[in-house]
Amino acid sequence: MCVGTCARILGPGLLILGLLSITASLFLLFPNWESRYLNMGLITKKAMLMPGLWGGGMLVFPAAIQITSIGWRWRCSSSSGNCQKMFLSIVLSGLALLGSAACFIISGVGLTEGPLCLYVFTNNQRKMKQWGYPFINMDIETFNSGAQNYLYNPSLWNSVCIEPQNVVGWNVYFFSALLIINMVEMVLSAILILNSFFGCVCGLCEKK
Repeated sequence: MCVGTCARILGPGLLILGLLSITASLFLLFPNWESRYLNMGLITKKAMLMPGLWGGGMLVFPAAIQITSIGWRWRCSSSSGNCQKMFLSIVLSGLALLGSAACFIISGVGLTEGPLCLYVFTNNQRKMKQWGYPFINMDIETFNSGAQNYLYNPSLWNSVCIEPQNVVGWNVYFFSALLIINMVEMVLSAILILNSFFGCVCGLCEKK
């Protein structure tokens, strides 16, 4: 595939993925479509970091826009100085790769830890309610079928967390979405780096 054609495909693809990443990150702040938990500061820490906004979104957009402009040969991307523009694409694609990788890691940790929620715990044989991360230190005996992670036991999702309603499933779905989106972004960013390198060496390889 020609470098220019590849740029026209990968650039818009990254733009769309960046928008999806930002959307998923914003949804994590409003479990069950409610804003009161955000106002009270009762949102999962990894969600509050909003990795999909800055990692999978803002750091990805410059590379996506720049490589798209080169691919479509906009006025700001004339045929002169292709190597310099491609070198800039390599740098911006590297930032996109780092941003999406950071979002991928943070989302993975957030998915593993589970959400912040109101749950019941036992203290001196007394049952009490508190806000915290119940799935981090949950006893293995609590899980069914020998599973050692709440992700493999959906029956716990609605029985452990009292508030926000359905917060476990909400976090699982959107953190999983961030993982998938940013994994694809990392792959596309790596391809963009190679594409830009060949573009610098060989040009856009399109007919005049």
